[in-house]
Amino acid sequence: MDMTEFQQNCYNIVTDPNLSPKQKSNLLALAAENNLPYVDLDSETKQALDERVICDMYEGHAPYKPRYVLPDYEKFLKQGSEYLELEPAKSFDDALNMLTIAYHHVPSVTGMPVYLGCLDQVLLPYVGNLTESDLYPRLKRFWIMLDRNLPDAFMHANIGPTDNVISRTILRVDRELKQVAPNLTFIYDESITPESLLNTAIENICQTAKPHIANNMMIKKDFDEKGYGVVSCYNSLPVAGGGSTLSRINLKEVALRSKNIVDFLQNTLPFYCQLQLNLIKARSAFLYEKSNFFQNSFLVKEGLIDTNRFAPMFGVYAMAEAVNILQEKSNLAGRYGVDEDANELATTISKQLADFVDSHEIKHAWHGKAMLHAQSGISTDRGATPGLRIPYGHEPDPVTHIMALFKHHKYYASGISDILTIDETIKNNPLALVQICKAAFKFGFREFTANISGNDLVRVTGYMVRLSDIKKYKQEGSRINTTFLGSEAAQDTVNNSYLCRTPRVISHEQIMGNR
Repeated sequence: MDMTEFQQNCYNIVTDPNLSPKQKSNLLALAAENNLPYVDLDSETKQALDERVICDMYEGHAPYKPRYVLPDYEKFLKQGSEYLELEPAKSFDDALNMLTIAYHHVPSVTGMPVYLGCLDQVLLPYVGNLTESDLYPRLKRFWIMLDRNLPDAFMHANIGPTDNVISRTILRVDRELKQVAPNLTFIYDESITPESLLNTAIENICQTAKPHIANNMMIKKDFDEKGYGVVSCYNSLPVAGGGSTLSRINLKEVALRSKNIVDFLQNTLPFYCQLQLNLIKARSAFLYEKSNFFQNSFLVKEGLIDTNRFAPMFGVYAMAEAVNILQEKSNLAGRYGVDEDANELATTISKQLADFVDSHEIKHAWHGKAMLHAQSGISTDRGATPGLRIPYGHEPDPVTHIMALFKHHKYYASGISDILTIDETIKNNPLALVQICKAAFKFGFREFTANISGNDLVRVTGYMVRLSDIKKYKQEGSRINTTFLGSEAAQDTVNNSYLCRTPRVISHEQIMGNR
């Protein structure tokens, strides 16, 4: 029987031996969406998208839901939900049960929630007379439920910055279970968070590569009193809102189309920034004006999200390759991450990107602007380093690494990250990693993340995978949706994969706090 290309694609999905029925259903839905006509684009923007100089992150041809949704879960528990026929929570068990229900109704680009709330702040009002011994089994069952029912490593819980029994119990449970999901961000604030809680979080990193640590003193300045959440691959976005769409520029491709540094900064980069802005506007217009999401969603009607608190994300990646190409085209020897002049060029590019985003109004956007984002890569990227990271296998010692990148962080309000890969000997001296983290924040890091060599649980771009799951994937598949992405990302033979990260030793002399 002859089949169309669309039918063949669907047939391949339904006959894939490594996909579960639920995974097949999700992929079939995405195939159907991508069989629709693309949102209206001008010819230049369409060409740039076709050539993948700009990228829509494969969100779908006709966006019918925001990429990332960050509901106000505190309000949800206080008021209940008419749509879900739920009364306000009266107990801790009520609160956990209501959250379990709500998560199944929060959309995202993955089809699963990417934001679970700042759980200690959400749950603390319902602790009552419960002791840590009472809370531990409840939170452990909750954590297991999240991983088994919502097996997606882009799902993200936040805790902190205060010290409390919920935060400490979640850290204990996460360290014991070593699950891929949920991902976890610890919001650290030097004026609020005690040293002992930061130490516990760092000890967890040594065992699980979680939590990711957010610098609240820096990030909160980019948001209002309602606050922010950290979701998916380190996206900081407004609570009770989210991210409407994410597009990204491949800076390497822009550099290849430039004659030299001057041409890049004056001509090609502004040109492709404008085309990316065109793409963002077109996708946002369809989402807001044609999809009916913001008109019909119970999340809007019940005040759990606000239509005006969604920001499109203006993403970039492959800064390392772009800088190195431009250095070569300008007959300069320095390389990104190592040479001061090359690093200064990168900082100049980041500032120009931030100035562009800040100077352009967008109709459907929080505060009328997009938010600049250092995008952490996708599994099919080849020969292009995620975000502003130093290429895998070429990472310097942790101090040099931080000093090469800290100047960028102030520009990327919706997230920038790097992953320091540390030798497993750090487990014998986690306080050294504490000092590195605090020093990075002092210099201006927005976020801090580390992988520890020798662990089964590792970060790829921002999401987590177990290396043992990757090893078995081709033969057995995986119940965790993101294992496939980790397996695909490991196959980058052009630019090395995340498996080629170079673990570094933190010596006493290198600790920035002692310099």
